[in-house]
Amino acid sequence: MTTKEVASRYMELEKQGKWDEIQTELYSADVVCIEPEHAAAMGMATVTKGIEAVKAKGKAFNEGIAEMHGGYCTEPVVGGDFFSVGMGMDCTLKNGHRMNMEEIAVFGVKDGKIVSEQFFF
Repeated sequence: MTTKEVASRYMELEKQGKWDEIQTELYSADVVCIEPEHAAAMGMATVTKGIEAVKAKGKAFNEGIAEMHGGYCTEPVVGGDFFSVGMGMDCTLKNGHRMNMEEIAVFGVKDGKIVSEQFFF
């Protein structure tokens, strides 16, 4: 798949809320996830390597959410071997804190698979 095709498939699955399928179908086994330095204050690793570790990170984050109030993902912008989307969520964490989060996600694609994801928030 081309980068544009990967981005289109990502959006198709995202609109259905199929996050597990996105990772299973579109991510490379060796994917690298990069979070901003200040994510460490939220208990998140700043660099996560490998699909199983990335899945576990997402699962741990989701387990901390008590209630989702809304969210969005913009249409992708494709450039070369990368595509980006704007994302946001409004949720209440299990600790009672309500969080509105907006971010830009940039995905690197190689050989038809997502090999990197980097988040800016």
